[in-house]
Amino acid sequence: MRRIFSFILLSILPCSLFGQTDSTAAAVDTGRVAVRDTSYWQKSFSGGVNFNQAAFSNWLGGGVNSVALGSVVAWRALYERDKITWDNTADFQLGYIAQGGTTRKAADQLFINSVLGRAIAPKWALTLTGTFNSFFAPGYEYTKVPADRSRVLVSRFFSPAQLTLAWGVGYKPNDWFSVRVSPFSPRFTFVADDAVRVREVNGVLIPDPRQKAFGVEPGKTVRTEWLALQLQATLNRNLTQNINLSARYQLFANYQTLNAIDHRLDLLLAAKINRYFSTTVSLIALYDEDFSDRMQLQQTLAIGFLYNVTTFRKK
Repeated sequence: MRRIFSFILLSILPCSLFGQTDSTAAAVDTGRVAVRDTSYWQKSFSGGVNFNQAAFSNWLGGGVNSVALGSVVAWRALYERDKITWDNTADFQLGYIAQGGTTRKAADQLFINSVLGRAIAPKWALTLTGTFNSFFAPGYEYTKVPADRSRVLVSRFFSPAQLTLAWGVGYKPNDWFSVRVSPFSPRFTFVADDAVRVREVNGVLIPDPRQKAFGVEPGKTVRTEWLALQLQATLNRNLTQNINLSARYQLFANYQTLNAIDHRLDLLLAAKINRYFSTTVSLIALYDEDFSDRMQLQQTLAIGFLYNVTTFRKK
């Protein structure tokens, strides 16, 4: 477990360098003070909050009082020097809706990706990638529940969580698209809390700590898949001056179970209304037979406040 948190710390570490100097950068003599060159690092931060509210009183058309609050954070730190690059990204989402006296989670994502690369030819590089994903808050099932329950716990922070380390080669033909193929990609799947283990009986979920969950056997907290292949493709491009499309696709194939390949697609379309307000549409599509035998989808539409700051140089 300590190794996992060490990886997360290393992934987020560049954030602390946002306002600091690069210890390896050369000093520039201005005649009075030696100023360090910090141009090797480029960083960006985007954070947004959206709020929706509806209230009714003696309204004959019907309706339920509701309040919805959500937040989206995207962070990136890129280091480039000579043939070495280190690209770190983090995408966070969390949202809730309160309706009719009940509060439910509406969106939840914790995703961190770190890619260390060394160029071996124009547009080609050897890469080492670390990917971590989990949830921030507990998640519940509200429909397929026993008569004596209003909800059943099915997920929470680190239950499940996945860490994938991948060694391979990357191809980047331009500034907005890249693809990486990693023939050696061990993955670690964690279930830290047995409370999320359930079994289905006649369409109803029953909590059962003796059940296998997310591919992790009962009595264990981690499942290791040593021999696997991972493919990652990323796209980030401005469609117009005010509209940006960000996409990320990930394929994971355990060599022992090639008939059950995992797929994940993340899409984010952001349209800027003015300096501080924007509209975002996000979609997460996941197919992983260890999680579910059906496609999982999460889609959100938000209009609200958005703050951006970046030191990325325009090319």
